[in-house]
Amino acid sequence: MKIIAHIHTDFTSKFGIPRQSGLVDELEATIIFEPEYRIPEALRGIEEYSHIWLLWQFSECADKEWSPTVRPPRLGGNKRMGVFATRSPFRPNPIGLSCVKLLSVEKTEKYGFVLRVSGADLLDGTPIYDIKPYLPYVDSHPEASNGFALDEKQGRLAVEIPDGIIDVIPEGKRNALKAVLAQDPRPGYQNEPDRVYGIDFAGFNIRFTVNADDVLTIVDITKE
Repeated sequence: MKIIAHIHTDFTSKFGIPRQSGLVDELEATIIFEPEYRIPEALRGIEEYSHIWLLWQFSECADKEWSPTVRPPRLGGNKRMGVFATRSPFRPNPIGLSCVKLLSVEKTEKYGFVLRVSGADLLDGTPIYDIKPYLPYVDSHPEASNGFALDEKQGRLAVEIPDGIIDVIPEGKRNALKAVLAQDPRPGYQNEPDRVYGIDFAGFNIRFTVNADDVLTIVDITKE
């Protein structure tokens, strides 16, 4: 297995990353190929697809032991399910699979051709093993069931931001931040109204609380 590229996202730590790809369309990322794969011919025709599959490495868990059962956060962290019935990173082989939207193929002076994508659920610097086109006529199954996974595409939290506090975030990233927070970054077993949580996003640390009515309020934003 060879690493062909790395993805660059706004997440420098795992906490806060959407639990699945495609949940936050506003999130944009860039895929930069390794020097030996910066061959224009290897990307010929990819711009004709709207979405692509990324096969990647759970690099933060690559040296961890796998377990036949895991505790999915969305089940409160107190119920075990089979690892192959989940998308847990603690697997026999730490391989992830994500479907992202292909925004553009851009030529850069430093890195050659790069891919701009949206909807990724990957940590900044994640190694990518392969890229394949998404084919809706075989990859899309509208009748498929979610199992015990929750359908929360639109997010479950209302996000409140006091006047002026978000001004330090670049304007082009504010909607993405709001959408990430609406997905509820907290583990499913944590529901403490007085607790202050924090996520690292786009070079900033965002601290917030969530009250009993599922309203998330940003309390502070500082530069990392």
